[in-house]
Parts: sequence; structure tokens; C-alpha cells
Amino acid sequence: MSDANTEGAIEAILMVVDEPVPPADIAVALDVPEQEVLSTLHRLRDEYADPVRPRGFELREVEGRWRIYSARLYADAVGAFVVEGQSARLSQAALETLAVVAYRQPVTRGQVSQVRGVNVDSVMKTLRARGLVTEVGEVAGAVQYGTSTEFLERMGLSSVDELPPLAPYLPELADVDGEGDR
Repeated sequence: MSDANTEGAIEAILMVVDEPVPPADIAVALDVPEQEVLSTLHRLRDEYADPVRPRGFELREVEGRWRIYSARLYADAVGAFVVEGQSARLSQAALETLAVVAYRQPVTRGQVSQVRGVNVDSVMKTLRARGLVTEVGEVAGAVQYGTSTEFLERMGLSSVDELPPLAPYLPELADVDGEGDR
């Protein structure tokens, strides 16, 4: 397969996936080396990000997997189109709970409740139903939760390591658990 055909085939695959795909899966489908797929993905990402010619889409890597997304530059327009009168926003309680999970994961519902000072059972159900948090393990008979790939995608992050530090916003919490500012 020529470089142009490989590039076109990769773009076609990325247009139909409904979740980020690992380069190895693309390589198998195209019968080309994974490194060739990876270098093509990096080249396409850079090409799509050209500031001289902004596009309505971008190629992003999320936890080592790749997908085409609408460009962040047009998030308001896409949001208005997709939502169109529906309430897709999270409540303040859901946002606070999601923040606790994101920054303290893996965490149990009880631990989240302790941080927030209220019962979070229904909020956690909502976050799970929206695919923003997921079960990641169990400790002492309690389910542990963490953020999902969907959360990372919606936040435009490759991993939770890219979450902004909390210390500048909540300095009194910076070293509560000895884990620094994340």
C-alpha cells in the first residue's frame, strides 16, 4: 500500500470509529507496520492543527488511542447544534462529585461522600449513566471509581495527568493527603 493510500485508509477508518482506536488495530486492518500508522497519525494530527488553515476537526490521542473530534475552536457551535434545547449540563453537585473522582481516583462512593459532606449515591449513578465515571476496582468490599475514557475525550485530555493542578485554586487543600497538587 502506498503512503497516500495508507493515509487515506487511516483517515477513512478514523471517520467511522465511535471511540478512540489503538494504532495496532489500524495496522492489523491495513496490514502495515504499527510504526508506519503511528507516524502517519502524528503527521495528520499536525497537518489538521495548521493555524493558517483552521479546520472544523482535529485528530487527538487519548490514552494511546486515536480519534477525529470536532475542533475545540468550534465547541460552542457544535454544542448548540447537538444540544438544541436539551439540558446536557451537569448539576453543581455532579460537577463537584466528578472533580473529586477525577482528582482522587481510584475512590469509593464513601470517600467521595466524605470529601463532599453529603450522600453522593444518586449523583454517582448519573455520572455512571453518562459514561463519565466507571468502576475501576474494589477495596475492602467497596467499589472504586475513576474517570472514563469518555470523560477524557470530553475534557480534551490524553490522560488524567493533564488535569490542571488544584493548588493554585485551593491552596488550603494542596497537601491534605500528601499527594501534592493533583
